[in-house]
Amino acid sequence: MNKARWEHLLVPSFVVSFVLLTASQFIFLRGSLSQDLGLGRLSETLGLENYAVLFTDEFYLHSLWVTVKVSMLATLATLALGFPVAYVIARMKSRFAMWMLAGVVVASFVTIVIKVYGLMVIFAADGWLNKGMMAIGLISRPYTIIGNESGVVVGLMHFTLGFGVLLLYSVVRTIPVSLEEAATIHGANRPRVFWRVVLPLALPGVVVGALMMFNMCMGAFTSAALLGGGRVFTLPVLIQRTVIVETKYGMGATLAAVLLVSVVLINLVSVYLVKRMRVARLVIA
Repeated sequence: MNKARWEHLLVPSFVVSFVLLTASQFIFLRGSLSQDLGLGRLSETLGLENYAVLFTDEFYLHSLWVTVKVSMLATLATLALGFPVAYVIARMKSRFAMWMLAGVVVASFVTIVIKVYGLMVIFAADGWLNKGMMAIGLISRPYTIIGNESGVVVGLMHFTLGFGVLLLYSVVRTIPVSLEEAATIHGANRPRVFWRVVLPLALPGVVVGALMMFNMCMGAFTSAALLGGGRVFTLPVLIQRTVIVETKYGMGATLAAVLLVSVVLINLVSVYLVKRMRVARLVIA
């Protein structure tokens, strides 16, 4: 009797998702080759004029750099804050761990608009955070996260933190506790156990999680638009402005294509570098 191939049930959903993804990206790539004629009209002649303008204009190049920079900083901050939380929850033996994990899941369901407005209230000039920091002398004047890159990084980190904790939690759960106990028995302290046992075993999952969070940040619009305050132009914000405000569909499609290619290239280079590092580590060992 033949065994049922349950993976075949995934084929229809995969085909539908693939068609929707490739069709939308094809439209962007096709539109990026047409020049804007004004009033939303596109030239029927295909060419690379939009790309020539984009890669010779400092404003567009700076926007691309800002997008990559804030996405990288937000990803690193999420890993730095999320991994310890995920590790503690994964190693807790009480029922309270499930409540903490449930809290992370529930927080992830909150829409990003509410999260961003919550940050704006917390960091308000007359908010309790600024008043508290000024009272103890940490700052001399109210600190704002609106209209600067640091605020966008905070918003992106808040956007990806719940997802990052859940992902890193599943990674830590795959590492047997017995390996850490064995290292401790042989005289390793907690920091050494982390650097020599936990981190190397978790590294593949951490890299995958970091790339996923980076991709989310690269395409995030709400955090950059609200916290950027019209001063920080990441590519998603610039695409919205170009298409909706300026009705330049050709240039908007060009920016979208550059964003897509940049994300793909960064992911490929990252995976390649990680593989080279693992090979070098094995050779040295």
